Formats: sequence, structure tokens, C-alpha cells
Amino acid sequence: MRYHDLNYKETAKKYGCSYAQVYNWCKKYEHKGNEGLKDNRGRKRSQSELSELEKIQLQVKELQRQLEISQRENMLLKKVRDLEREWLLDQNKGK
Repeated sequence: MRYHDLNYKETAKKYGCSYAQVYNWCKKYEHKGNEGLKDNRGRKRSQSELSELEKIQLQVKELQRQLEISQRENMLLKKVRDLEREWLLDQNKGK
């Protein structure tokens, strides 16, 4: 499912990240949506092993993580929108 004919290499160069990173993000998003962009690394402790303070700290950390993901998603969507706009302008100039 591609929304445009943009080049991963050009996108990576324009926004200062690697080709592989752009490609992987796009593929993960295409296959799993927002869930595909989540980082699921590491062992999780069960809730029963945690003190109240640890549970609250864990909740704060999770909320911060969700906020960061949302901010990154917004940034990525804005970049895609800008690239699509540029692409459309280039297409119209060629006519």
C-alpha cells in the first residue's frame, strides 16, 4: 500500500536519517499501522512484583513513551504531507 511515488533515498537525505530507517518505518506502518512502530524490546515485570511507587513510575514512563511516539508520528506525517505537496508541485511544473 503506497500513497505516493516518493523515493526513500531522497526522503532519508532530506530529513537526515538512513534509507533503511525510512524503509523500515514505512513497511512496519503499512503492515501493522501504529502498532508496528512501537518498541517492544525488553523483559516486562509482572504487576504483582511492583510496589505502588514503581507502578506509578511505570505509568509515567509509559505515558511519556506514548507522547513521544505521537510526536514522532505527527512529525513523520507532516514530512510525508510536505513531500507529497512538493511532488505535486513538481508534477504540475512538468506539464
